[in-house]
Amino acid sequence: MTDAKENTPSARYPAPAVHLHHVHLFAADIDATVAWWREKLGGVIAFDGAFGGARNVFMELGRGRLHLYDQPPRGIPGGAVHHVGIQTDDLPALHRRLAALGVPFRSGIREFGSWRYIMCEAPDGVLLELFQIDMDDMPPALARYFAL
Repeated sequence: MTDAKENTPSARYPAPAVHLHHVHLFAADIDATVAWWREKLGGVIAFDGAFGGARNVFMELGRGRLHLYDQPPRGIPGGAVHHVGIQTDDLPALHRRLAALGVPFRSGIREFGSWRYIMCEAPDGVLLELFQIDMDDMPPALARYFAL
């Protein structure tokens, strides 16, 4: 008798190494959107040109990647995306900077133990969660997960 787990597609076809590389967003005004990410969060353009039949801008944001597609958002606002999380090592300083640049926030910084966050919108209604974590108060496995 064979073990049912050994005969599953997951067991027969193990997953190759994968990692989340980028988030790709529609942009109603791609130039304004690129300017926002550059000015507000220090995004750096890695590519700006035709890709897949439309203008795309690929940006570096810290160690993460953001791709912008020169087309207005489709469907209901946000579609299936709730928010994009952006980690920082100094949330109060980032909050002061963005507030000085005119970015409105939904509230002040909220704190939950070792987790602090604040929410704001990027162009096209993309909700951002800006957050900071105190690694010293986290279990080691969780601290590794959030390590910058």
